Amino acid sequence: MIQEIPSRSYLLKSASLLFVASIAALLCLSVTTLRKGTRGATQGTDRTENEESEKEREREGERQKTLYVWAGDQARINPDFLAVVNFDESSSNYGNVITTVPLPSPGGAGNEPHHVGLSRDGRVLACGGLLSVLRAQKEIFFFDVSNPRAPRFISAADPPQSAITDEFYPLENGGFLVTMMGGAGGAHPGRVAEFNKDLQLVSEHPQVPPMDGFNPHGISVRPELNLMVTSDFICPSTTLHVMPGGLDLRGSVRVWNFRERKILRAVTMPNPSGTIDVKLIPEDEKGRAYTAGMTDDQLYLIDTRRGTATPVFDFSTIAKGGWPQLMRMTNDGKRLFISMNTAGKIVMFDTSNPRRPKVLKVLDLGGNSGPHYIALTEDEKRLVISDYFLNEDEAGKVHAEGDHIVHVAKVSNKDLVLDPRFQLNFNTAFGTGPARPHGLAFK
Repeated sequence: MIQEIPSRSYLLKSASLLFVASIAALLCLSVTTLRKGTRGATQGTDRTENEESEKEREREGERQKTLYVWAGDQARINPDFLAVVNFDESSSNYGNVITTVPLPSPGGAGNEPHHVGLSRDGRVLACGGLLSVLRAQKEIFFFDVSNPRAPRFISAADPPQSAITDEFYPLENGGFLVTMMGGAGGAHPGRVAEFNKDLQLVSEHPQVPPMDGFNPHGISVRPELNLMVTSDFICPSTTLHVMPGGLDLRGSVRVWNFRERKILRAVTMPNPSGTIDVKLIPEDEKGRAYTAGMTDDQLYLIDTRRGTATPVFDFSTIAKGGWPQLMRMTNDGKRLFISMNTAGKIVMFDTSNPRRPKVLKVLDLGGNSGPHYIALTEDEKRLVISDYFLNEDEAGKVHAEGDHIVHVAKVSNKDLVLDPRFQLNFNTAFGTGPARPHGLAFK
């Protein structure tokens, strides 16, 4: 019995050691399995991320393959319409009209289609009628473009305190700010109308507008600086024959507190030269902007904080009286594009040094071409141009018809070259007769 006790102790000790070893082995196996599982999960995550990246690349590839052109029937008999154009460079039908979406009656014709704006989520295209007020028609039109090549009309709006729809700025949470150049009767002061994500009118800013020629046309916003600017262009009613005398041009840029929708100051040019557009310089720490005097041939650098305007380029060195008009800038703020309407040219600047812009290219579209509206694609590789400004026919004094052609120019760091594959002439593209192309957008 005495000799059996050590033996049992030995056995118990051995069994304990074996048990511990088994537990250790099981733990190792569990850790190994866990590691494998973790690796598998990580690999699964990598696969998911790769799949998402691939989907994002596919989505990127799908973008900018449809071009929208907001246009009007030249005879002002048939409805104004949204032309849907194949903008896919890999397609054999590149540049061809896919379909048109006419405005419904009543109020579908004679609106003088003007500028457009695509909502931040890309689902709504807002379009303006510059002269809708002359026919007592609604003047802001919304289209659903969630199906890019089959848009549908949603609704129309008519802000009660303002008229003469111009430029659109899409808001981050949906909706738009819209510059309305005239008051309800087409004179001054104008307003900036605000629509929410449900396309309902929120307000017309400011509540008490300035009476010193507030006729906003251009608009530019840098939300990160709480900064908005608008440019005053012209008193719209003075463009009509019922008003004696010449055109009452403006020459000022308004600086706003963006979040409060409140005008802080006005920056006045040396003379009322028709400051039709304004663009804040992206990534500029000083919050500066560019505007151009349409009739004094000057490009101005605007110091929004000091309230000053400095001439930095003379367009008469390109073409005297060439009417510099609309502007676009690259996202890094280093390239500026400006249409010169009566000169028939597009100017591309290097704006790396904002105080000393350098001409990189002057693209000549020919005499009487009349380029006005320009739009830069998201990848900044194509600039689209529509050759038509405004023709008020027998009612008014402005007759800048253009040749009704839509161009595409290939953009590089130092050059701007017409794409010979894109040929779209609105004089011949539609069975309803010649049309006037104006606002441009992509999806």
